[in-house]
This record gives sequence, C-alpha cells and structure tokens, in this order.
Amino acid sequence: MTQPAREGIDITRVVAAPRDRVFEAWTDPEDFAAWYGGDADVPPDRVSMDVTPGGEWSLVIVVPGAEMPFHGVYQEVFAPERLVFTLKDRSAPADSEGETVTVTFTEKSRKSTEMVFRQRGGHLTPEQYAAAEDGWEAFFDALDARLASH
Repeated sequence: MTQPAREGIDITRVVAAPRDRVFEAWTDPEDFAAWYGGDADVPPDRVSMDVTPGGEWSLVIVVPGAEMPFHGVYQEVFAPERLVFTLKDRSAPADSEGETVTVTFTEKSRKSTEMVFRQRGGHLTPEQYAAAEDGWEAFFDALDARLASH
C-alpha cells in the first residue's frame, strides 16, 4: 500500500498560559524571537512584525555558518482567537505564496490554552513536511519554556 500524499502539518497542544499571553507570544517580536527557531538564535533586531491583515512579518534564524530567513504576510488577525499568515523561506519559488499557517487559540481554563496549528500549501515534499513538523514541535517546546518563565 502506498501512503497518501501529505498535504500539511496538524499539531494540537495545550499550553500552560492564558490565551491572551499565548497570542501575545505569537505577535510580539521579542516573544516570537525567543521561541521561533527552537534552540537556534533569532536575533530580536532581525524580527519585523506588522500584525495586521496585509501586514508583513520576517525574521532570520542564525545557526553556525548559515542564516535562514523566513517571511510572510498576515491574512487574518483576530486577537486573541486566531492568526492566519503565509510562510516562506528562501527555498520557496519567488512566484509562490508559500505555505499558509492557521493558529487558533481556545481558552481551556484561566491558565491553559489549546493551540491548534495547521500548515497547508502543498509546496513541500512529504519528507519536508515531516522535517518541518519536527521543527514546529521543537519551536513549541521553546514556546512552552518561554511562557513558563515569563
């Protein structure tokens, strides 16, 4: 039997922080730089975020010997319930809109939030989606640590 083609990434996590705080971690440049990239370095001065519909975002992950730029455009911003934005890295074709990321935040209690993450676009191979999913899981571990310490 063949595996069906993978079309994206789906991750659901419960984060030990209030919904407003989790949303802020996705939309504040200093917070975003602290967890995006996992253990890699994202210099805060290399993060730009205009968190409005049509606004652009960008950042650079710095690893030994390389820089990995990411950027996109916010399509929907419904604080603190939902974010939708595009995501491109340097490997994306110039004429591509890249992947679309949707993150919804549902308050589970005053101190916990369910975060549902979806990445779609069909621009990656199944292997690339698997690697990207591993990357997002590491990023979300760093998000958990950031929220626990702040």
